[in-house]
Amino acid sequence: MSGLAVRAAAAVRAPEAREPDDRAAALGYFHDLLAPFGEKPDEELFDGGRHVRHRDLADLLVADEGVGASRPELLIVAHALPDVVPFTAVAPYLTERLGGRAANFAIAQQGLAAPFTALRIASAYARAGRAAEVVIAVLEQTTLPTPFPLVRDTPLVDSAVALVLGTSSAGEEGGSRSSSAGQGDGPRFVRAHAAGSAADALGRELGEDGTLLVLGPWVTGDLPAHGGPVHRAAPGSYCTGVWLDLADHWREWGREHRRIVLCDTDPRSGRTHVALFAGGGA
Repeated sequence: MSGLAVRAAAAVRAPEAREPDDRAAALGYFHDLLAPFGEKPDEELFDGGRHVRHRDLADLLVADEGVGASRPELLIVAHALPDVVPFTAVAPYLTERLGGRAANFAIAQQGLAAPFTALRIASAYARAGRAAEVVIAVLEQTTLPTPFPLVRDTPLVDSAVALVLGTSSAGEEGGSRSSSAGQGDGPRFVRAHAAGSAADALGRELGEDGTLLVLGPWVTGDLPAHGGPVHRAAPGSYCTGVWLDLADHWREWGREHRRIVLCDTDPRSGRTHVALFAGGGA
């Protein structure tokens, strides 16, 4: 069975603020965008932001040696919040930085679900033989032209993650990977799904030995019994939380645990999303 295994990853947290691009052009765009809905941009809110564009986050991710060396055949950008100004198509921009040959697109308007959707799409491409190497970039910037409760009340920080995944030959879940996976391969993606509650979403994934449960900052309420280790991602992000920690720890988690379950709940929809990875740990 062919699967996608983590080969490299990078995380970016709270990069330096930058001066905004053409302020008049940006505010003019937002005026035109919001006027049909009877709204107008909050100039004070916009001016007080950090103005870290998706393009800036992409550049910081590519500066990582492992990510920058990737030459993917598929590249997916996932984000839950819009770019500060949408004047750059970031998926083709990032593709150009990584060899220029990848089919590329972005997933938005799905909230916290976007990275989980990206994994399912990437897995389908790999199974069909259409992509042996994939990059998924999860981007989150926090400068917005109108108030947004998640940014205002949490508060959120600018952050980003890149996962480089490559095809590997493996047995069933938890099985060993062959040498074709490459010595540097890490956890292998198995599946992702969602449910109306954390208890329902996790019900099929817990209860086996060797399982690490990684909870995002938005998971609340009762959870199924789990006797294994639990890692909780720090607050400060909407959709990047569990992925930031996966980027930081994928090597050790893959060595030490047979199964890695990533779980977070979208605070806007209430739906919980889960991704299962198979590691090599006993």
